[in-house]
Amino acid sequence: MGQLATFALLVAGHAAADYPLQGDFLARAKNRFAPLPGVPFYQALGAHAVMHGGMVGLITGSLILGLAEAAVHALIDDAKCAGRLSFNQDQALHIGCKVLWCALIAMFGAIP
Repeated sequence: MGQLATFALLVAGHAAADYPLQGDFLARAKNRFAPLPGVPFYQALGAHAVMHGGMVGLITGSLILGLAEAAVHALIDDAKCAGRLSFNQDQALHIGCKVLWCALIAMFGAIP
């Protein structure tokens, strides 16, 4: 698969995981600064981040990139929930990660 196709699929996977698959519950529950009573924020944030990591892993065939996506996605979303990033900055950083994953694949080839 070419780099442009990989990037397009990563962006589509991001859109799916960040909007319909996240839903209102996870969008609210992942925020440790305004927690939902009885719902550990880290479980919701972790579930959301793992969905993104799974998308990246499935699309790229790389467990390493999937794990990196999950970790970075959680950090970015937590910063957004803390008010340190705007919605647009959050989305730009997520798409920037997709560019980085494609660049790493282009530089190093298949990443396990």
